[in-house]
Amino acid sequence: MRARYPLSLTVPLGVTAVGAACLVYAGAIEPRSFRLRRVTVPVLPRGTRSLRVLQVSDIHMVSGQNRKRHWLQSLAGLRPDFVVNTGDNLSDPEAVPELLDALGPLMEFPGAYVFGSNDYYGPKLRNPARYLVEKATGRHGLNGNPPAVGAVHNPWEGMRDAFDAAGWVGLSNARGRIKLSSGEEIALTGLDDPHIKRDRYDEVAGGPETDADLPLAVVHAPYLRALDAFTADRYPLILAGHTHGGQLRVPFRGALVTNCDLDTDRARGLSHHEVDGHRSYLHVSAGCGANRYTPFRFACPPEATLLTLIERP
Repeated sequence: MRARYPLSLTVPLGVTAVGAACLVYAGAIEPRSFRLRRVTVPVLPRGTRSLRVLQVSDIHMVSGQNRKRHWLQSLAGLRPDFVVNTGDNLSDPEAVPELLDALGPLMEFPGAYVFGSNDYYGPKLRNPARYLVEKATGRHGLNGNPPAVGAVHNPWEGMRDAFDAAGWVGLSNARGRIKLSSGEEIALTGLDDPHIKRDRYDEVAGGPETDADLPLAVVHAPYLRALDAFTADRYPLILAGHTHGGQLRVPFRGALVTNCDLDTDRARGLSHHEVDGHRSYLHVSAGCGANRYTPFRFACPPEATLLTLIERP
């Protein structure tokens, strides 16, 4: 005979079971459910062939993440025209060799990169509820402040050297160019990470180079000061990461936080940014990893994005 529980116990037990199932899903299943987002952006001049850009972001590699490593390697099968890495590659100072192995096939293609705070410094254990508190008080993440004294130094220099040796263009407060095998030239302008106040827009100000087939702006964390500057200078497309798409999204509600001053409606995917009558496309990647101390995702699967750039209407 099956036991019957009183309603006063049945409801709490049901809620507990659902909560436990959500935790298992968010911690063990969704973070390993990698997928590719496809986006079309009309930013090219008339007469220019379509270009395919693969954006990878927020890998947060930890030693032993073999499923992620193999998935990243498989993205080379997309045969993009070029690759843009928008930072936060590490969440483990010992994981640089595995990160470079994961990106090795992609480094056969032309590419460019910026770094995020987790490339420079190791993550710290912190209460995830602080993100909600900081949003409510207007203190977005580190809010543009350098990390605390004693922050763990990540061996980012070796990662940078490997990217440079592969021909990828470093864009930390710098300009650079990618020339594709088909002849098109991409003029890129990038910033170092605004999240830890390393951005220096005055070093790259002046607007895009007009003799290229496409000017492109790149930054890790989409703080409004960076987006405003790029848009005011009339860059047609800005690529960013950092937000993890909110990481834990509420179904039918969306992201609760972005860990910067960008609004939650634009925490991931393609949108617009407007300032002073100028308008740019903004693409924010939800990324394919998470801080090793908060390895959860819910309603926000890890992703890379294949952007197909087409002629403007």
